[in-house]
Amino acid sequence: MWQRFSLYDVRVIGHYLGVLILFFSFALLVPFVVAIACGEWKPATHYLLTIGIALVVGSGLRFLRIEPGRLNRQQALAVTGLAWIVIALVAAIPLHLSGHYANPLDAFFESVSGVTTTGATVVQDLNHLSVADNTWRFVMHYIGGLGLIVVAMSFGLFGKRAGASLYSSEGRSEHVVPNVVQTTQIIAKISLVVIFIATALLTILCIFLGMEPIRAIFQSLWLAISGFTTGGFAPMGESVLYYHSIGLEIVLMVLMIIGTINFVLYTEIIRGRTAAFFRDLEIRTMVVWLSVMTLVFAAALTATASFSDLGAMLRRGLFMIISAFSTTGFQNITSNQLTTVFSSGAFLVIAVVMAVGGSSGSTAGGIKFQRIGVIAKSIVVTIKEALAPDSARVVVDYNHIGRRLISPELAKNAMTVFALYIITYAIGALVGIAYGYDATQAIFESVAMTSNAGVTSGIVAPDMPKVLETVYIFQMWAGRLEFVTLLALIVEIIVSFKPRRRIGVNAS
Repeated sequence: MWQRFSLYDVRVIGHYLGVLILFFSFALLVPFVVAIACGEWKPATHYLLTIGIALVVGSGLRFLRIEPGRLNRQQALAVTGLAWIVIALVAAIPLHLSGHYANPLDAFFESVSGVTTTGATVVQDLNHLSVADNTWRFVMHYIGGLGLIVVAMSFGLFGKRAGASLYSSEGRSEHVVPNVVQTTQIIAKISLVVIFIATALLTILCIFLGMEPIRAIFQSLWLAISGFTTGGFAPMGESVLYYHSIGLEIVLMVLMIIGTINFVLYTEIIRGRTAAFFRDLEIRTMVVWLSVMTLVFAAALTATASFSDLGAMLRRGLFMIISAFSTTGFQNITSNQLTTVFSSGAFLVIAVVMAVGGSSGSTAGGIKFQRIGVIAKSIVVTIKEALAPDSARVVVDYNHIGRRLISPELAKNAMTVFALYIITYAIGALVGIAYGYDATQAIFESVAMTSNAGVTSGIVAPDMPKVLETVYIFQMWAGRLEFVTLLALIVEIIVSFKPRRRIGVNAS
């Protein structure tokens, strides 16, 4: 039933991982050039060393097989699943060398958080981090937000033959155009346009706040990347609270909403199909869900004396809701305020919003609106079938990049992923509780890690237990892969190492 990895499979998988590492070495040139331009010579040596390591390791893996050919599903799942860890290991090298992380595990946590666009950080003295190192954190967000495979394919790295298998293995099934490579290129172009416009607006706002032009450009670019990719890293330790700007928060809220919508749906608007955009199941689910959660959150905040002022409630509350549902992780309040000033009801609402997340095919994490919509529709099917005559055939459809039918297979897949998310939330929470953290905080933090949200209640810190930190790393990885790819990879590895049964022949 289960297929083992053969030596041929290992060579093919190693080849493609090598190609990705070599591509990643070019991404490392960005912070290297920034370091040279800013006269940061020590960070420049760190990135030069990392580039050298990436070239050696990538080339070694690349030549495990010269002509890889077409990838089968088993190989594609392995490449995609392992790519996030392998790339994160390479990305952690310059972070560790920066001296702003207590140990290699903290640097690895940061790199995993970066490429999975979780946005939780364990950096020490972020406000004095070099420009190059800060740039690297947001480069990781950009590459990871769009997807390692998507970014690599947009440069034509794998070609059509292997590209289709890798594209689908990253949890993407929808195409802007039939050609997979062209689809990834369109996604990359949309992202660059949005980030450019956002950077321009944020730069103007930062200059008005009194920043020097160069610093304003860097800070704005970093915030724009983090907002659109729903990453959550911030250039300053106080996150968005550092800027004390309503205008900046409004731009970021719009940016986060844009980032959490399926890329394919934007092409519907570009093609003039606005009606199809607003009929889409994900868009309708998002509108209903956010409306209900915002009202519940506002009601919960009214019980808090600190937020009795309507203006403060709208500013802080709405921003946190959008940051949570988009799984970005920006905070315009401190972690201490989140746990002490917010009512328990408001705290719970944020956790629930993070758990659901944004749209499929976007940069957001979480269970996703599409699955929630499908589960809701499947409940309708069940009720209708119970009320309908035995001879009747119940058909329920929905709109998502065209008209689709709710099938038992679709509902099963949605429920499976939903259940896996809930189980992972629970496991992470139990580990946190076992280390003595408050149950509410432990649940909140576990949801944030698995949903790649990054909003923290204060547990994520340089001094957190290493076992818990490792669990959080696994949760970020699993959440980014949406479990199916990861579980398939784990099963294949276990089966491959399991000894084969020997069939003996009885002698007469």
